[in-house]
Amino acid sequence: MSKPDANRQQTLDAFRLAMRHVASTVYAVTTGHGGDRYGILATAVSSLSFEPPSLLVCVNRSASLHAPLASAETFCVNVLGLGNRDVAEQFMTGRGADRFAVGEWEELHGVPVLATAQSSFVCRRAHCHEFGTHSIFIGELIDAKHRADAAPLTYYDRHYIDISAAPEQATGPL
Repeated sequence: MSKPDANRQQTLDAFRLAMRHVASTVYAVTTGHGGDRYGILATAVSSLSFEPPSLLVCVNRSASLHAPLASAETFCVNVLGLGNRDVAEQFMTGRGADRFAVGEWEELHGVPVLATAQSSFVCRRAHCHEFGTHSIFIGELIDAKHRADAAPLTYYDRHYIDISAAPEQATGPL
């Protein structure tokens, strides 16, 4: 391995290790296309704007959801709660329609929405931008649901963790 290749690999390894230590909410991103359901687990989701209300979702171009999402008009970002760990595990091990074999799924605006999710955001696909290995999908919100009684399913260092016991207020300076 040449020196630039070795440096690049070291940087990539350091990036992966550092990102494993960033706690992230777990999302099931879903869409419908051609009468079929598609979905993946994701952690690269973020609010984008309040006017218009919108989200961005980063999806690897090799993911099974990528092509259907690139063709679909709508998609859903389901924020998984602690009670949805079984759904997360099914999405990790299942393929295709089997991913939807666990959980209470309903159709809303033509996309699968997890009825027991902490929150669900149905979006109209507004833009798609490619960068590196991923595409960044921007969705404008068309519908949202929220359950106040759910704590988020959080991913940290390759494990699901429960942050519901975290203090309600910060104790130190911000």
